Amino acid sequence: MAFVTAAGTRLSLKAYRGDAKTLLAFNLARKDSKNLAGFTIEVTPKGVAPYYLLNSLRFEHPEKHAQDPAEPATSTLNAPLHKFRWVHVPGSFHQGLKPFYGKYTYTVTPRYFDQKQSLQALDPGLSVSVTIEVAPFRKKGLEVGFTRGFTQSQAFVHHFGIDALIRPKGGQLLFDTSKLSGVNAKGEQYTFAEEYEWLGFTAEDRIFELLLEVLAKPTLKLDVFAYDLNEPALIEILLTLARQGRARIILDNAALHHNRDKPEPEDQFEKLFAKAAKKQSGILRGKFGRYAHDKVLIVSSSGGPRKVLTGSTNFSVTGLYVNSNHVLIFDDPKVAAWYAAVFEQAWQNQVSGASFRKSPEAATIFSTASAKIPKTEITFSPHDEPLARKILDAIVTRINREGKKGKRTGSVLFAVMGLEGSGAVYPALKKLHADQTIFSYGISDDTGGIALYRPRNKTGVLATGKPTRTRLPPPFNQVPDVGLGHQVHHKFIVCGFNGTDPVVYCGSSNLAQTGETVNGDNLIAIHDEDVATVFAIEALLLVDHFDFLDRQSGKAGTGANTPPPADKPAAAAKAGWWLGTTNKWVEPYYDDADLRKVDRMLFA
Repeated sequence: MAFVTAAGTRLSLKAYRGDAKTLLAFNLARKDSKNLAGFTIEVTPKGVAPYYLLNSLRFEHPEKHAQDPAEPATSTLNAPLHKFRWVHVPGSFHQGLKPFYGKYTYTVTPRYFDQKQSLQALDPGLSVSVTIEVAPFRKKGLEVGFTRGFTQSQAFVHHFGIDALIRPKGGQLLFDTSKLSGVNAKGEQYTFAEEYEWLGFTAEDRIFELLLEVLAKPTLKLDVFAYDLNEPALIEILLTLARQGRARIILDNAALHHNRDKPEPEDQFEKLFAKAAKKQSGILRGKFGRYAHDKVLIVSSSGGPRKVLTGSTNFSVTGLYVNSNHVLIFDDPKVAAWYAAVFEQAWQNQVSGASFRKSPEAATIFSTASAKIPKTEITFSPHDEPLARKILDAIVTRINREGKKGKRTGSVLFAVMGLEGSGAVYPALKKLHADQTIFSYGISDDTGGIALYRPRNKTGVLATGKPTRTRLPPPFNQVPDVGLGHQVHHKFIVCGFNGTDPVVYCGSSNLAQTGETVNGDNLIAIHDEDVATVFAIEALLLVDHFDFLDRQSGKAGTGANTPPPADKPAAAAKAGWWLGTTNKWVEPYYDDADLRKVDRMLFA
């Protein structure tokens, strides 16, 4: 089940299961929102001491409000949250970076001001609790993982500092990730491996779990489609498998990855792999027409294909530790066999686009629904022009259906790398925010045509993951940008969240007509409430974060590029940022003309 819900005398609470995180959504009748001071959230992992989530702000005069001296001033017990939804990621502030996974109980209490605008003591009679599983997402034979993808964030800078290195200087392909990478504002040292563990999040875990499984079982073999390939620990595993005759790799050789005069990392890897490879291992360079753009690991045994990992995540330092990305693992021989057939076709035909377009693998919409796998459809490109158009037009048709839900508001949430390109999908996404019959929340790396949240307006949000010249005001420290690279590398669209027929489109395809006809890609549609919810939560996190950063884009003189403060709440207080003592913040959530009301109704 995608969510659990409970209701009390005033509050109704929904908790949605994400990938190692939880979306909490709150609702109150209009009459119960009078003098609302916010929400207090207590978290109780099973068998672990309970704790309260923290706010970034506190009251300017805590002595005028009900306070528990045993809790920090920024505890939501003392400083309630001014939001009607919140995403909790265990390990951000409590439990360290290796938090407990399992059952969590969330207890949420609406808090109120008295007539003097002072916070009243918590009333347990108003509290509502729900219990939900918090863990990396698995459903039957499907696993999903995400990179954290937040190098442009306060959390990253506080953990690793403003000058954090993502890889050592010098550009070497292989390096020791246990070496010191830097020092943060608190004087704490950290290694590349520690930085990668935080940034790679569950996507890194899923990739290396699968690789280590293959490495540990001599009966298993691995076939790989790779586009970017330079993650050092991953490369070491591939080289070990090459020496054991257990790996074949199709590696992109477009200009970005191949240069005879100045070898690219992929060229360096090809040379190492070819030298290491024993019989039955091999490497083949190719690009179909433009790119060999898949990011796929296929595991086989003597009995045939067993499981496959796919998604948008490149097997590179940038792909895993800078970009916002996803991976999926299908632990299902049927699905693995489809990918294995695609690999074999490309291997036998020297990664020929012309040959692949004529193959059954390119012409088929593979579909499955079983007790083990949610209803899933997968297509493999490059296709011929008519089929590529048919596939993309079907996505647009599904998007447009969300505007015809009648009394129920439809929804589309998405994170895609770009919005400029051929085909029907990009124009449909670019104009979504103007359609007030659909709740739309989207992000791409394109910087044109963005539409941020505006009070008293029901139009959707379209943010960019590459804000230009962002200057954050105190108490925020500045954040690094991603230069010429990408922040948002996802390619996913969620339609019908919280509806009767949700679907998520995902995979490696950039959702453009040209790409579908000249790139090697896989495009996946999963018709499942739980999976759609997991992706929807990722979209919410990205859009909310970058909606704030985008508002600071192009501003000058706000903030200074100084080392980040070790104590952010203290910095907020020094800058004069305080928690408000009126319920003015509540009004948009009950305004018929405001997107935040639509938001509250959709999620809570």
